[in-house]
Amino acid sequence: MLLMGDEVRRTQRGNNNAYCQDSDISWFDWSLLDRHGDIHRFVKALNAFRQRRDIVAEGGVLSLNQLLRRARIEWHGVALKRPDWSDHSHSLAFTLRSLRGRFLLHGMLNAYWESLTFELPLVAERQQTWRRCIDTALKSPDDICPWEDAPVVRQATYVVQPRSVVLLALALEGAAGNFPQLESFQ
Repeated sequence: MLLMGDEVRRTQRGNNNAYCQDSDISWFDWSLLDRHGDIHRFVKALNAFRQRRDIVAEGGVLSLNQLLRRARIEWHGVALKRPDWSDHSHSLAFTLRSLRGRFLLHGMLNAYWESLTFELPLVAERQQTWRRCIDTALKSPDDICPWEDAPVVRQATYVVQPRSVVLLALALEGAAGNFPQLESFQ
């Protein structure tokens, strides 16, 4: 969930009820857009990616609960199909197929203070490859890339930097040309 100004690091200094405040606690400081343009660009690109996703069923709107019931999600840890659900775990990965079955998304979350090497699901056909769409450890503008510019990942593993998130995408059955397009957010 994003609140107004999160995309430019706006703060209310801990005040969660600034509704009746007429002070800098509730005002929007427009200079933050210049100071944190990289975060604004990332959030804008992330919203565009979400809006152009291939998970919505034709002709209908799904609630989050309906979407989760229909989703085909495989949970992983740093090793495939071995999620660590323990209290001391600092990592999680998942692979999900879009509802139309045209894309796979593989997400890796590293909440640990050191880099972790995650195994990647095997790609069935040689012409299909994972593409790195998001890696929050990279500097702007390489942290999020449109599908057509996303670097190909050919390795069987991916090193996820400390406290970061990586999202890989794979087009199935010749769907690459139909992958949700992102605009340039420079």
